[in-house]
Amino acid sequence: MKTLVLVFHPSLKGQSHVNAALAEAAEGLENVTVRDEYALYPDGKIDVKAEQAAVEAADRVVFQFPLYWFSSPALLKTWEDDVLEHGWAYGAEGHAFEGKEFGVAVSTGSPESKYQPEGDNKFKIEQVLVPFQGTANHINATWLKPFVTFGSFGISDEALAEAVKNYKDYLTK
Repeated sequence: MKTLVLVFHPSLKGQSHVNAALAEAAEGLENVTVRDEYALYPDGKIDVKAEQAAVEAADRVVFQFPLYWFSSPALLKTWEDDVLEHGWAYGAEGHAFEGKEFGVAVSTGSPESKYQPEGDNKFKIEQVLVPFQGTANHINATWLKPFVTFGSFGISDEALAEAVKNYKDYLTK
């Protein structure tokens, strides 16, 4: 299975501890292609045809990003708006994702306890990520259980190493 990991972190090499480690681990896997979208498109202008070709070459597509205000970084939304064209990704003639798996790998600054009905955020992480599941449904992809790294602010080296190990398993299962 060929997996495409699209990383959306505005400062992957500079400010990211968790996403940088996960992306680096993914790059070392066989049959996994990693694209650092902010490095590819620092001006925010996405090469739609290149992105569509990358998706078409994959069996599984994973959006990797830090959770920002219960959503994604801006470039990911732009990517969705530009790349997921009617007639390509959805609609009567849009079949690009049919038969493909689609998932997200997110990191949160807060610990998992905050993503509970009784926690500060009031929602489980699966509820926060429903728009991505809706996208998977709309483009006829098979939704994968999200991969989540909680508590990236202050994550221990041991916990990060465990997350990296688990991410490799997630991408190659």
